[in-house]
Amino acid sequence: MDLGLAGKTVIVTGGGSNIGRAISLTFASEGSNVVIADIDQGQGEKVVQEGNKLDGKCICVRTDVGDPDSVQAMVKKTVDTFGAVDVLVNNVGWTFERLFIEKAREELEKEIKLNLWGMINCTRAVLDTMIAQKRGSIVSIGSDAGRMGEYREAVYAGCKGAVIAITKTLAREVGRYDIRLNVVCPGTTMPDNPDEVGGESMWGPGGFGASWNTPEIRERIAKSYPLRRLGTAQDIGKAVAFLASDAADYITGQTLSVSGGYTMM
Repeated sequence: MDLGLAGKTVIVTGGGSNIGRAISLTFASEGSNVVIADIDQGQGEKVVQEGNKLDGKCICVRTDVGDPDSVQAMVKKTVDTFGAVDVLVNNVGWTFERLFIEKAREELEKEIKLNLWGMINCTRAVLDTMIAQKRGSIVSIGSDAGRMGEYREAVYAGCKGAVIAITKTLAREVGRYDIRLNVVCPGTTMPDNPDEVGGESMWGPGGFGASWNTPEIRERIAKSYPLRRLGTAQDIGKAVAFLASDAADYITGQTLSVSGGYTMM
């Protein structure tokens, strides 16, 4: 199936690591112009090199999604370089896997900044351009934690629940401009190779995932899924590309779990 993504300009926040990396490379393989908006420019540039060996044209713009000025500058750079913003993928996410009463205030604030304010800042920054174009697609990475709650992820789950609610509301507000908004909720998606993540990723040395990503934990989690395997970053990339594409041009305001049947909602 031709997804109609060739020549489209796509922003992927956190596009240098793990799920974001796979999303960036999926769009590049479809012939898209891909802007990797990542705070870790070194990791982003690695993915640019990978993407440019495929059919896409990729650039990296250092971006702090929690800073509205940084986000606005990234969107301006995108429009100046490629002339449009056809797709935004709100991928940046972070959690500290701990009980709510054990989390420090700065950990809660980081979760809110990256998971919620990041989505708000980036969505707001592209909407004026998309409204003027009278077209656009925004796909945000949610979580099944935001659909059902998850042990040791209270604030993260709250932020992802808000991402789903904001997506539904905006789908009603801007549908008249042929702008679609949808959410993809991954299951646990761990990198298979340390080279697939940068130091700023929650799966990198500074995040909880470095100690969590073990064969024993992988096996335990896989057994809780009906398909008896963990998802891959590529599984998420394919779902995001579909929802962003012309093949899904009558789908908006929806939440799709790509989690091996962990939730069936």
